Amino acid sequence: MIAAQRRNVIIETIERDGAVSISALSERLETSAVTIRRDLDQLADEGRLTRTHGGAVPFSSARESSYAEKLEQALAEKSAIARAAAKHVRTGDVVALGPGTTTELLAKELSGRSGIRIVTNSLLVAEAMVSSPDIEVIVVGGILRHSIRAFVGGGTVSQLLGLRADTVFPSGNGLAADFGLSTPAFPVADTDRAMATGAGQVTALVDHTKVGLRSSVLTVPTEEIHHVITDSDSDPAELDALREAGVNVEVA
Repeated sequence: MIAAQRRNVIIETIERDGAVSISALSERLETSAVTIRRDLDQLADEGRLTRTHGGAVPFSSARESSYAEKLEQALAEKSAIARAAAKHVRTGDVVALGPGTTTELLAKELSGRSGIRIVTNSLLVAEAMVSSPDIEVIVVGGILRHSIRAFVGGGTVSQLLGLRADTVFPSGNGLAADFGLSTPAFPVADTDRAMATGAGQVTALVDHTKVGLRSSVLTVPTEEIHHVITDSDSDPAELDALREAGVNVEVA
């Protein structure tokens, strides 16, 4: 079976079953796991599916969910991750927070502090700081992306490139050791990438629903991520792969 035929079968299988594993595809198509992995990577690059640890899911499964949908996902785990992340913020730090439910929870954890500076493009992060007069908050403007309640676009990117944070907590829909932090949307990726540029430390806050997930647009490659905070339900093999790549992994 030639590559094009094999990849069509892979897409048909994903559309029918909702998810596929490399081992199952290898057995069905009577080809090596290496070949299947290469096929999945190619199809992911074409935007026809989304890579996960050990397989793939339909591209639509990794769409940019509404904020309400994200808020309901793994809330207890996100809260624990936010509490753990807050412990890494010190007095005098400049902290950049991307948009997202976990970063909003982190902002609430930090709202009682003093002597820190927050940089964000998120309306919800800014709102969490409204009653915190001892915290300087810099909100970068731009084009409002309603689904994430945050500003994106060229203007936002330009402002962020002129700022340097001690620690950046970027947003992201997925984190895969062999790829990095990713999102389905180019404008969001561009903004988060600008936020991470020149940062003293990039820390990804990802609950287990995001670990191993590879969305379509790279935000921050694995080699530029210093620290990951996740929960105990994350795939151990994926966490080990992150550690092998030099990332410090913390389980909240």
